[in-house]
Amino acid sequence: QVQLVESGGGLVQAGDSLRLSCAASGRALSIYVMAWFRQGPGKELRFVTSIKWTGGSTYYADSVKGRFAISRDIARNTVHLQMSSLRPEDTAVYYCGVASASDRFPSYYIRTDAYDYWGQGTQVTIYS
Repeated sequence: QVQLVESGGGLVQAGDSLRLSCAASGRALSIYVMAWFRQGPGKELRFVTSIKWTGGSTYYADSVKGRFAISRDIARNTVHLQMSSLRPEDTAVYYCGVASASDRFPSYYIRTDAYDYWGQGTQVTIYS
């Protein structure tokens, strides 16, 4: 059984920062890519950012480039999302996911069906 546990969400003012974390565990755990997605009110689940476990290459949605940074702690099977210059439109439930399939094109990993495991989500609310 693989488990992902997110933490770090909250209510902050526009312009502030937040750091989310996602810890993965389980005997069947095999990580090729970890990613963050988000689902805003009345919206579909959308890709935010991903990181390749070996090598650490990253990929960002245009809407968060320059404001968000993803990083990983391999020893702890944990991924972090540092969010800065937050905007009201960043308000969403943020989910982390683990993809085990390897060697696909980078664009494959912006799809929700690329991910085998998901966390329960953490709410991020930005007020102006």
